[in-house]
Amino acid sequence: MAETPKGFHPYISAEQSPAEFTAKAIMIGVLFGLIFGASTVYLGLRAGLTVSASIPIAVLAISVLKKLGGSTILENNIVQTIGSAGESVAGGVVFTVPALIFLLPDGPGYFNYTQITMLAFAGGILGVLMMVPLRRALIVKEHGVLPYPEGTACAQVLVAGERGGKLAGLVFSGLGFGALWKSLSWTFNIFRQDIGYSMSRLSPFPNATVAVDISPEYLGVGYVIGPRIAGTMVAGGVLSWLVLLPLLSLLGASMTTPLPPIHPTLANNPATGLPYLISEMSPGEIWRAYIRYIGAGAVLAAGLITLARTLPTIISSAREGLKGFGAAGGGQQLRTERDIPMMVVLGGSFLLAVFLAVTPGLPTQGNVLVSILIILFGFFFATVSSRITGLIGSSSNPISGMTIATLIITCIIFVALGWTGDVYGPVALSVGAIVCIAAANAGNTSQDLKTGYIVGATPLYQQLGLTIGVITSAFIIGYTVLQMHTTFGIGSEAVPAPQATLMATLIEGLLSQSLPWGLVLVGVFVAVTLELCGIHSLSFAVGAYLPIATTAPIFVGGLVRWWVERKTGETSDSDLSAGTLFSSGLIAGGSLAGILYAILFGYQYAAPTADNPNATSSLYADYFAPIGDIVPWLHGESAAAQLAGAVLFLALAVILSRFARRKI
Repeated sequence: MAETPKGFHPYISAEQSPAEFTAKAIMIGVLFGLIFGASTVYLGLRAGLTVSASIPIAVLAISVLKKLGGSTILENNIVQTIGSAGESVAGGVVFTVPALIFLLPDGPGYFNYTQITMLAFAGGILGVLMMVPLRRALIVKEHGVLPYPEGTACAQVLVAGERGGKLAGLVFSGLGFGALWKSLSWTFNIFRQDIGYSMSRLSPFPNATVAVDISPEYLGVGYVIGPRIAGTMVAGGVLSWLVLLPLLSLLGASMTTPLPPIHPTLANNPATGLPYLISEMSPGEIWRAYIRYIGAGAVLAAGLITLARTLPTIISSAREGLKGFGAAGGGQQLRTERDIPMMVVLGGSFLLAVFLAVTPGLPTQGNVLVSILIILFGFFFATVSSRITGLIGSSSNPISGMTIATLIITCIIFVALGWTGDVYGPVALSVGAIVCIAAANAGNTSQDLKTGYIVGATPLYQQLGLTIGVITSAFIIGYTVLQMHTTFGIGSEAVPAPQATLMATLIEGLLSQSLPWGLVLVGVFVAVTLELCGIHSLSFAVGAYLPIATTAPIFVGGLVRWWVERKTGETSDSDLSAGTLFSSGLIAGGSLAGILYAILFGYQYAAPTADNPNATSSLYADYFAPIGDIVPWLHGESAAAQLAGAVLFLALAVILSRFARRKI
């Protein structure tokens, strides 16, 4: 029997057995997992970050199940447990798997639906299995030590279930506003998708660029993460687009030879037959060719520094994890102490390693060493992830740093073994991807188990629910990633996928030993400088790596939260507030509308022919885009269209502020 902290009593006692793992709870949880998994893919590829979906799902679960005849608190908990698995697995996937596109020549061959789904499945299951032996050590024994902020807040929402209707109204309102706004802008082409201005390359401040993607999901993200993190992120964007970009342009105006490294897309200027000079590049081309490497170096250093800062936690977590594997589960167990049997965990881990080594088509096929590395790294970083989220929450969990560390160690091992050819790039990426997904899902799983511990859930049912959530969400995640690539092109300004491009850059540079270390080290010491100034550098580094059009609207969302807290006099770090619930709806609504746009844009029904090579081939181009021609001055390139976009985005910010000031 596990040690229960003195004085603690779950909301539902172990002796009670209300309905919990029911068919309706499972089905609704799967539905929410699909929705939030898809929206997380969209947000992660576009903005390079994700936000926790557990609380919005808990709120929606209470509301939806009430309309279906009522439910118990444990059924509501199962819904949010299954639903949140999709969000965490999707986050791990989008941070790593799209890197396959850039690992030429073999990587793109693995970037297909089957491989993405299999990697998501393997990482998600590994994260759930590794958390089973850790539950007693981290959730039960350290109940008063590790707060698990999202898990505790989610439990508060479930316990206060009678207020669910009002809370759910905020989420649904945000979802409606977000979906409507995004659809009017993207699908129906009524007004612009972004606003901004770049200085001329011949001006005194050449190529300096300011831009804002006026999307509701970015505004919502900024509100959720708050003004401090949002401000730090946009500061990174200011460095890249208003400092480094003009500086390189000024220096490049006098250069008569190309500046290495030569970006593949800029290797041949049709006018000269030579690589592009800096003076011949657009702002976006300079950013892709040079500034991204500086940003990559900053993210690399910031991730490792963040990981090093948690080194004491890592060591103690590893000890607890090993103890957890040795914990006995014999004797008569109470309902609230039942876990997946340890033999199933060990057997499942072994079968997972075999699956990775023998499954045809996977990059890991035939490589037993890689399968063993995945299991070992998976257990280690799942332990670290769980403890860190227990201290600082899922949103601050340095998953990128853990993945970078995994890739560096893996690539060093590969180089030592002589595995330096292009064929090993996808193999190394697979190790990092599965470990990243496992660590992300382990952090989420620990939050869910904390919620269950407080409300009196059955751990076994939660662990089974998480497994169901992983398996079902993996199918929609793979489809959504491919649809985003087909429509926008992963790696473009529209879908920069910053973490994935960083992983590809890191693997290629380490295995081929050809990383442009000069630019990378500039970024490294930018991060070091910030740390010496007492500023946590990870948010800044991500901002430097992203387009400023992404970080600027996030900053606006942070400003809205600052203004609301100043007006109300209430400053709260809790995820349970009117503003964060409405913002969660904005994020989900905007993301889902963006996915719908991608489907409409990518659906081809009339391919071009020899007689009509310009034939329109998408539903969007034929039926939706022309709607915007009714008001061409709203979506064109004119100053009036730019001004209209700014006014409309300001109006959305005002709407957010009004909802955020409501009492709940």
